Amino acid sequence: MPSKRALGILLLSGQHDRAHYAFVLAAGAAALGRSVALFATNRGCHALLADWSGLADAARDATIRARGVAGLDTLREAASELDVRMIACEAGLRAEALENLPLLAGVEIAGIATFLEAVGDGQLISIG
Repeated sequence: MPSKRALGILLLSGQHDRAHYAFVLAAGAAALGRSVALFATNRGCHALLADWSGLADAARDATIRARGVAGLDTLREAASELDVRMIACEAGLRAEALENLPLLAGVEIAGIATFLEAVGDGQLISIG
């Protein structure tokens, strides 16, 4: 039986499709019992804002929902319910001038060291 190593997802991109798939990976791995930390930095921080409409191509969400695919709100809710640890990079928020905007409930603000500590010797995926 495969080990249930921690999974770390590093989201650099502010593109809707990449943010969407970061949450697909996070929710899927958490549903399988893996410990998951999702760390967003720079433009990727938009995915962890309460209002994620600043993602590039955000209108794509309506299209995929109309085709029967879970939208970003559904995936973010699932990730939260499955105890995915969501971390917004403090420097990334500042770099994108997002530090004063409200974050999704449960998102913590920290740096890369916190993320790497959460993942430990687990698997790391970067979505840039």
